[in-house]
Amino acid sequence: MDNSKQILNHCPNFYKIVNFDYFEDDNFTASLIKIYREYIFSVNPLDSEKINKVEQIDMVLARYIDDYIFRKTMKYELTRVIITDKTDLLQKLINSILGIFDKYEEGKTRNIYIARWI
Repeated sequence: MDNSKQILNHCPNFYKIVNFDYFEDDNFTASLIKIYREYIFSVNPLDSEKINKVEQIDMVLARYIDDYIFRKTMKYELTRVIITDKTDLLQKLINSILGIFDKYEEGKTRNIYIARWI
């Protein structure tokens, strides 16, 4: 079994994410999906810490696709991220995405959204 098949065993949402039909001018989502693909296939399947991050980023991007409010928040927050050190840029970007998700989940438990029925 090659490495890509082992990695895909840890990514149940891979095809959902890669085949997401985003708007033609949505370069942000296209870049995020490209980063996701680059990251998961660059990970050594024997490194349990990195595999854990692969599973997390898979779950976060599935949430990004399903939840419009989270997508809007992610776009806003990622434009504010500043990475000064260019070494291991991909890893730092993934850590930023996971940090934004954790912050969103923490804030979501404090906010109550009331649906407005018309």
